[in-house]
Formats: sequence, structure tokens, C-alpha cells
Amino acid sequence: MRPRRIIFVLLFVFLAVFIGRIYYDYQHDLHEARIRVSTGSQIARTPCGPIEYAVIGREGPAVLVVHGAGGGFDQTLDFAPPFVDRGFRFVAMSRFGYLRTPLPADASAAAQADAHACLLDALGIERVAGIIGVSAGAPSAMQFAIRHPARSARLILLVPLAYAPRSGNPSPPAPPGTQFLFETALKSDFLFWLATKTMHRTLVEAILATPPDVVDRATVYEQARARSMLDHILPVSLRRSGLLNDATVAATISRYDLERIAIPTLTISMSDDLFGTYEAARYTAEQIPGARFIGYPNGGHVWIGHNEAILDKMIDFLK
Repeated sequence: MRPRRIIFVLLFVFLAVFIGRIYYDYQHDLHEARIRVSTGSQIARTPCGPIEYAVIGREGPAVLVVHGAGGGFDQTLDFAPPFVDRGFRFVAMSRFGYLRTPLPADASAAAQADAHACLLDALGIERVAGIIGVSAGAPSAMQFAIRHPARSARLILLVPLAYAPRSGNPSPPAPPGTQFLFETALKSDFLFWLATKTMHRTLVEAILATPPDVVDRATVYEQARARSMLDHILPVSLRRSGLLNDATVAATISRYDLERIAIPTLTISMSDDLFGTYEAARYTAEQIPGARFIGYPNGGHVWIGHNEAILDKMIDFLK
């Protein structure tokens, strides 16, 4: 066999093995992700449509946690242990268009707030100790407090998608690469999986809206938490409808009747959040009677370096 042909055969074999390994790893990780999102939850049949949910903890006051963009009940459960350990019953759910909760014709924040009430009705919960709206979960959490004021004792908005007055620009610009990834990797399980393996820093900035150097300087635990958040977006195909709907809500966010929120409220954000929630969180707290705002100088959209402190503050506030 000629040397050139030998080299060609060796390269072909190497390429085949390399592609085979990528395919195996992708299928393995996708399988694990599908198992994760298909176990541990139930479907509530409600007048607002089917709603996927999970409840952790059998006793104590209930807390309803509303996930952000790219989430679902599975991501929300990462919050659960400290709440359960402190005596709360933790209720996680999948919002419209995420996992097994379908996207209805009216998927507005107000309709989603009514769906929160429908879920509580199905679970036999008259009133929760608090509702926590995280990121893109904040609009429906605020609407819940406005439309169903007797159903929650507290409101917490963590890095909230919310209105803030901005001269000439209704919303802050997205981090670099966010739109490109939304139109490519966030449309495909394989492309998103590949991005998590080859473009970690890019995803931290564009998807987690956190300066990569903040993660670089963080503890091993916090770095692992950031990576877990990205990994748990897979399978993105089961979250795509919700992501598209959240993009619509974000593009048309308006000022709600915040003065009508009559329950104690806490808003939290980081000044270097690349989604620009700091200004919105502070403005929202200023407009809700008696609300409190907590701001951190760094940590990005996923509050790197402050997770334990923020969980403690939220739990203390609920108690």
C-alpha cells in the first residue's frame, strides 16, 4: 500500500473514531437529560390546562418557585434543599412552553399568573408563604401578586425581568452572542450540547448573562453550579416554545400596577447582570409600597459567589 493511501486510511479511521465518540457522548448526555426531565414530576389537570409540577417536602408552609428562561421544574428543584431543610414545602412547576406544560394561545404573564392559581387549587393550597419569581419568571409572579392578592404572603423577585424607565431604549441590549445562539444552538439539542463542550465561556456570557471572569474567580462549587445550569438546559428542544414566548414577553414588557402589590416584597439583583436586571429590580422595589431591594456589585445574572447568602436572605424573608 502506498504511503499516501496509508495516511489517508489512518486519517479516515481517526475521523470515524472521533465522530463516533462525539455521537456516543451526545447520545449519552441527551439520554441522561431526558431521564432527568421525565422523572420526579406530575401533571395537574386544571381549568388553565395541564401544568407540570413537583413538590418537595410534605409539611410546612408552601413556597411556589417560578423558573426563568430555559428552565423548567427540574432546574427549580436545585433550589429546594435549603427551603425544605428550614421547614418549607417546595412547589416547582414548568411554565408555559416548558417541558410537559404546553404553550396555550394566551401565554401572557397575566395568563401564566392565573395558571399559578390553578395549580395551587389543584394541590389544595389556599395560600403560599411566598412566590419566588426568578428572571423571566418574575412577570407572572408580579401579576400573581396583583391578580390574586390573597394567595401569597410574600413576593420575592430574583434578578427579575421587569420594567424600568430607560430613555430611548425600552430594554437593555442583550449580551454579545445571545441572539446568534438563540437562532442556532438554542434550536438544536446537538448544537447546544456541542456548545457546552466547546464554548463554555461564550455561553456563560451570552446565556447566563454573567461576566466569564466572575466565574473564573469563583469557588469550585460556584463554577460547578454555573456549569450545571448550562447542562440542565438540555434538552433544549423541550424548552424551545417557552424560550420563544419569554422572548416575546421580554420584548414587550411594560410597567405593571406595582402600587397594587400589597404584600411584603423583596427584590434582588447584581449590578453586573448582563441582562440589565439591576435597574429593574431597584425600580420595582421603589414602586411597591414597603418593598426592599438588595443589590450586589457583582455575580452576574446567576449570582455567582452569593448563592448561599441569597438563599438565606430569601428564607429569612419568608419566615
